[in-house]
Amino acid sequence: MDAIRHALSITGAMTWQITWALILGFALSAVVQAVVRRSTVVRLLGDHRPRTLVVASALGAASSSCSYAAVALARSLFRRGADFTAAMAFEIASTNLVIELGVILALLLGWQFTAAEFVGGPIMIAALALLFRFFLRDRLVRAAREQADRGLTGSMEGHAAMDMSAPGQGSFARRLFSPTGYTATAHVFVMEWAAIIRDLVVGLLIAGAIAAWVPDSFWHGFFFAGHPLASKIWGPLIGPLVAMVSFVCSIGNVPLAVVLWQGGISFGGVIAFIFADLLILPILNIYRKYYGTRMAVFLLVSSYLAMVVAGYLVELLFGGLGLIPDQRDARIPMAGISWDYTSWLNLVFLLLAAALLVRFLRTGGPAMLRMMSAAPQAGHDEQHDHTARHEGRHPRDPGA
Repeated sequence: MDAIRHALSITGAMTWQITWALILGFALSAVVQAVVRRSTVVRLLGDHRPRTLVVASALGAASSSCSYAAVALARSLFRRGADFTAAMAFEIASTNLVIELGVILALLLGWQFTAAEFVGGPIMIAALALLFRFFLRDRLVRAAREQADRGLTGSMEGHAAMDMSAPGQGSFARRLFSPTGYTATAHVFVMEWAAIIRDLVVGLLIAGAIAAWVPDSFWHGFFFAGHPLASKIWGPLIGPLVAMVSFVCSIGNVPLAVVLWQGGISFGGVIAFIFADLLILPILNIYRKYYGTRMAVFLLVSSYLAMVVAGYLVELLFGGLGLIPDQRDARIPMAGISWDYTSWLNLVFLLLAAALLVRFLRTGGPAMLRMMSAAPQAGHDEQHDHTARHEGRHPRDPGA
């Protein structure tokens, strides 16, 4: 019981440390999704030119941070006409270039890891685009599109089918601060939390258990911590593999990254581990359902290589600039609640979350939540959205 309490106390300390950052990140993401229509995203992702991939990455960074939702959304964009490479760039950015991930990395690991995320993410996307250019054949893409159109579903399929952007014309601010804009923001905010909460809780519990129960000596040996060169070579290779078998994706793998960093994995290994949230075994199975076995294997190999390349280049760049922090300074949060800036920020952002939750509950949100994980009925969602906008109300807000 003492061991369990110790693990739970670490989990609680980490949770308290990152609560305000999560709320801030999801709120900013909800604001963007509330005013950017899905049809606009599809129109901008029609090819795989460098400029298009930059746009795809920017739109992804402003979108969902749930790995399952990102995978389902990328498939939805692909089915509606987006280029496959651009859809994959959007998917990667949706989980690895989001604001909340950067803030949490800074809080738990240091600003250097946040900088590495935003440097390594574009490197990974560029590496993946090059691999696609040289090795991805048109016939494989055609087969993947045929498989995607068969309607086999994975997690968060209903969530991906919902376009909850606010209707109407006018400036960004005018649409955002309108009643329908407020409703759309609240709906996206709550549903993003619903999509990520399972992985976040599991990740925090796993990190707390490993930090409390696995001795540092095991990790030091596993990551060759006493051999600097071997550690730098081994880290980016093993990091994605550890992520694959951890079953924890998106923001939920950051607490575990803290444990691995303290245990001796290299700087580049941490970055490769964080980027591998889209290669966990359940998501690989979803790739198989969405695009077929051959494309799933292709995505596994190409994504793994891109993550390894990003990890190595980040290690070389940040090491050459002297920006890699000392692992001896790594600390896993273990302190309880105290009245410092973290507590005040948590209180402020919890009030914001409460206001958005109340709006969600008062505007038909629970019914949407029940639909979120279900497969959408063919044509129903698109028709419902079109009719709602024609009538001048938010598509998921019957009383607006």
